[in-house]
Amino acid sequence: MTAGLFKVATRRAALTSLLVATVLVTGCATTRSAIDSVRTASGETDPIEPVNRVIYTVNDKVDRAVFKPLAQGYEYVLPVQVRSCVSNVFGNIADVPASLNNFLQGKFKEGGSDVCRVGVNTTVGVLGCFDVASKWGFDKHNEDFGQTLGRWGVPSGPYLVLPLFGPSTVRDGAALLVDSYLDPMRYINDIPVRNISYGVRLVDKRAQALDTTNFIDNAALDPYVFVRDAYLSRRRSLVNDGREPPAVDIQGGDGTQPTTGGPSPK
Repeated sequence: MTAGLFKVATRRAALTSLLVATVLVTGCATTRSAIDSVRTASGETDPIEPVNRVIYTVNDKVDRAVFKPLAQGYEYVLPVQVRSCVSNVFGNIADVPASLNNFLQGKFKEGGSDVCRVGVNTTVGVLGCFDVASKWGFDKHNEDFGQTLGRWGVPSGPYLVLPLFGPSTVRDGAALLVDSYLDPMRYINDIPVRNISYGVRLVDKRAQALDTTNFIDNAALDPYVFVRDAYLSRRRSLVNDGREPPAVDIQGGDGTQPTTGGPSPK
């Protein structure tokens, strides 16, 4: 599998993992009214639904044929302790761009905490295999450049399903380019090592999402609508740091409004 495919596919797995968080912590991160408001505005947030559905179907077939079997094999072969270590290592790497985005959003306390997380987990936590920092009070943050744009008032724009990437929006899709440059793994000079790292991260992310995708297959009457609503609600929650977001913006559906001098009101 080529480096390009790994780079693209790992983004899809990362976005899929957001769905895991949505299902498991939606009671804490979002409210029922937020989900309902996204559905009410679905005509504005998903104007190209027919095209999105086609791409969603293709992505789903590729996932079932390639990525899901790989993830199932990975989960079957490796003990849970090993998988936990692998996930923590990649989580430690993800804390680097998270800290940068916190600083870009003006959240210096959180950014500093993320820097401390990386320092503690890389050293005491043996390259991140053990999440010592969380036990020491340095909470983990989920930040990316799409959230940074939303924080500063950039509307999310219409909902998009990207080939292999999965659920996104115009804003978040464009932000993926910046995120790719903030990813420390991009700067591994040894190409085989970099490609293997991308591949392992992809499979690990997909393995983490197995239970959630199985739940969607068994419970959702329309998986496409379930994924869309969950993704948009989760992104609104992330942009607003888990607080109750303002009314849905008909241009984007994430509660952000264009501003001229600072972060969107939360």
